[in-house]
Amino acid sequence: MDTDVLIVGAGPTGLMLANQLVRRGVDVEIIDRHSGPAQQSRALGVQARTLEIYAQLGIADRALELGKKGAGATLWAQGRRMAHVPLGDAGGGVTPYPYILVLGQDDNELIMGEKLAALGVRVQWNTELVDLVQHPDHVSATLKLPDGSSRTVMATFAAGCDGAHSAVRKLSGIEFPGAPYEHVFFVADIEMTGTMAPEQVNVYLWRTGFHLLFPMRGTDHWRIVGIVPPELRDRNDLALDAVLPSLREEAGDNLVIKRCSWFSAYRIHHRAAERFRDRRAFILGDAAHIHSPVGAQGMNTGLQDAYNLAWKLALVVKGEARPDLLDSYHEERHPVAERLLKTTDNGFKLVVSDSHLAGLMRTKILARIAAFAMSNERIQQYAFRIVSQTGINYRRSSLSKALDALPFEGPHCGDRFPWLHLRLQAHGTVEDTFRAFDDLHFHLVALGQPAPNSTDLGYGDIVRTWTIPSDPDNDAELARVGIPQPSFYLIRPDGHVGLCGKVVDLPAIRQYLAGSIGLRAA
Repeated sequence: MDTDVLIVGAGPTGLMLANQLVRRGVDVEIIDRHSGPAQQSRALGVQARTLEIYAQLGIADRALELGKKGAGATLWAQGRRMAHVPLGDAGGGVTPYPYILVLGQDDNELIMGEKLAALGVRVQWNTELVDLVQHPDHVSATLKLPDGSSRTVMATFAAGCDGAHSAVRKLSGIEFPGAPYEHVFFVADIEMTGTMAPEQVNVYLWRTGFHLLFPMRGTDHWRIVGIVPPELRDRNDLALDAVLPSLREEAGDNLVIKRCSWFSAYRIHHRAAERFRDRRAFILGDAAHIHSPVGAQGMNTGLQDAYNLAWKLALVVKGEARPDLLDSYHEERHPVAERLLKTTDNGFKLVVSDSHLAGLMRTKILARIAAFAMSNERIQQYAFRIVSQTGINYRRSSLSKALDALPFEGPHCGDRFPWLHLRLQAHGTVEDTFRAFDDLHFHLVALGQPAPNSTDLGYGDIVRTWTIPSDPDNDAELARVGIPQPSFYLIRPDGHVGLCGKVVDLPAIRQYLAGSIGLRAA
């Protein structure tokens, strides 16, 4: 083989997959048909779950340096402030990052590209996939090189992170059902002043659409995403001046535009691939699913696709797990994409419908319902978990097994294991479990009982074990998230619970690792 994994597409999803594979000892080649990284971007909301993954990768601080924290969201309708959602309050005990980080796709690509280069891998730009042939034990990829010549790459697997027009998806014969929205979006990068709530994502609902205003790094710097008014949708010469009247109508006449550095109009589709895998080829991100920008979920979902696939692919490539572990990628991520497509589609239709009744619903009823709902702490917390993607679970996955019924309010098998501060050793200092439980290993966490030694499990350093001592501080922290004692949780490398139960059962844990995960004994 020329490489273990050929990654097609060097956007955020491809760069995430490459980074995760390389740091796990997998050889990759990453190509992109474009001449270089993105210079502008439509995607710009980085959710808490993505920042948690960035922290494991060692790039969260760099992202925070380049981005702008959105501490909350403010909802406006008909020029009136209707509701405020303080993200810090809603997510304060859920994640180290209880906010949305406003950071453009271009900066996300910059950060991950820098990290990948530090790991010794560089993107091959101006390189296009033109053919992909699958064999029983490898794929053969024909690449068109910058000088017009071609070469063939033999890889164990191929990953299509090459966007909505994915060559990997098309060459694999994977259908991509869906349709375009009739609406036209615009995005603009602007320096301006006005009545917008500072440091907040401002959502303006109006009779025929919406505007989202994201605070960006710098003084008076905003990114606007909006709907082009119906009468302007067919114009080819659309510019900022044409959409300003609709913006001023909702955001106020006192908007002062200092400078516009970028304006673009575009259409968007809503589609999901029928399957995310064809034998030795996988599709991720926009190659697998595209949807409306409601909720700032798209880029983050692609990054989580890569995070889900990477640890599984690494184990299989290195011969440490059976190949059937890879079936769980589609099994786990396809339902997430379908659910996201359905919810964003429904939400999008409500906020952009051109009908008079929908306009009244949006500006009168929806705004008031949202204002009332967001005054409720439990609803705020629920909404935060959905938008931040910390609430995504794989409870129905074949990799999620429970030996015993645990309390309803605590983490279930398939859930992201909660963020905790615990003493991991008796009389030791309190530690952040997200830092302690790294993403290169499985972690068997025993509470109220001793954990077996890693050597007793028989899987070498792939599985690390932790006995959490009982003390008042630990007991209070565990009670906060509904974790009973005694109990145990086997955490996967991506932070989700694979196996859980009341009493540590060594044969059952071994059986799970060998049977469900397909790990090979050390």
